[in-house]
Amino acid sequence: MKMGMSMNNFIMKGDICYSETSDALRLCEDAYLICENGRSMGVFTQIPEKYQHFEVLDYTGHMIVPGLSDLHVHAPQYAYRGLGMDMELLEWLETYAFPEESGYKEPAYADKAYSMFVQDLKYSPTTRFCAFATIHTSATLKLMALLETSGLKGYVGKVNMDRNSPDYYCEESAEASLEATREWLMQSEQFHNVRPIITPRFTPSCTDALMRGLGVIASENHLAVQSHLSENLGEIDWVKELCPDSENYMDTYISAGLTAPGRKSIMAHCVYSDEREIRMMKDNDTYAIHCPQCNMNIASGIAPVRKWLDIGVHMGLGSDVAGGATLSIFRTMMEARQVSKLVWRLLDQNLKPLTLEEIFWMGTKAGGSFFGKVGSFEPGYELDALVLDESRMPHPQALTLRQRLERYICLSENGDLLHKYVSGNKIF
Repeated sequence: MKMGMSMNNFIMKGDICYSETSDALRLCEDAYLICENGRSMGVFTQIPEKYQHFEVLDYTGHMIVPGLSDLHVHAPQYAYRGLGMDMELLEWLETYAFPEESGYKEPAYADKAYSMFVQDLKYSPTTRFCAFATIHTSATLKLMALLETSGLKGYVGKVNMDRNSPDYYCEESAEASLEATREWLMQSEQFHNVRPIITPRFTPSCTDALMRGLGVIASENHLAVQSHLSENLGEIDWVKELCPDSENYMDTYISAGLTAPGRKSIMAHCVYSDEREIRMMKDNDTYAIHCPQCNMNIASGIAPVRKWLDIGVHMGLGSDVAGGATLSIFRTMMEARQVSKLVWRLLDQNLKPLTLEEIFWMGTKAGGSFFGKVGSFEPGYELDALVLDESRMPHPQALTLRQRLERYICLSENGDLLHKYVSGNKIF
């Protein structure tokens, strides 16, 4: 090891791509990415004098991009992805999601199933994540422990649900759910890479008392919140029946204190969120998470992502396994672009399709911002990086770096990675 070098001090040489804004890619061929103490010091055409003693990891000819963020994934659903794709949301939950998730009360099953999920997530393009677990405290802690040792970073939520759920998969009361949540939070203090996030499943499955209690816990402990919003038309009608005094679906979370300015929250799907609901999300520092594959698979619809961009709401991408069938956020980028073209062509010509720059930004810098300065190679950002393997994608002509990136997003599979780094630490 060279003098002055540590595991988190090094230089990566290769063809480097990253976002600065939603409409601007930085494309740097044969360049040097400097990592010092796990953070990017920037990208250079020549190695600055002060970093000359750092080890150079030579990935010449390979693309290097920021790690991807998956802001909505259901870890206990991973085992049954690809099933029930001819159902809509509420029937799908009753038939597949709830029976499967109830099985995690058995420690042996939780260990086996979560080990499969964590192993595949580790070798996916994801470096940061926000994951739902189940209502079971011990199984949720098992998931967190497995993720902790993987080297990845993110949030895991013990799910809360005390109504409108099957008898075999429902917490006894709001009080019991809140007590279990407090116990889980205490035991979560042992983890560093993986942190807790408050997780009411969605408004129909949580009483007003539970929602308000979770809002207090989130506020007192300065915790982020994740849930679902305006995914399915039947779900939205159900919320109207259950919460007649609420202005809209988003208002059920705001009135319970689950979202508030200055405290980050995540709402997945937002397929039917109108301009008013989107502005309420913006005002409450809420991230709208686009899950295009799930929205197609269970026939929910197409989220108005162009409106999200125009209004300026925080946003990101989610695999939403098992509504989605793959952990690859590269695949999610491609699908986000595809469905935006259908919106533009078939519904509203004013909503122009998403560009390459926009989908890449959503999967890297935009989603990464939920975790802090993550998802870019600009100076000061935590160095999450992927070294891409294009060996399965030969082309008879020379391509520009932008063309290579676009092609990789469309053609890659989870195995098309050479190396993965999180906060400067090599995962593989």
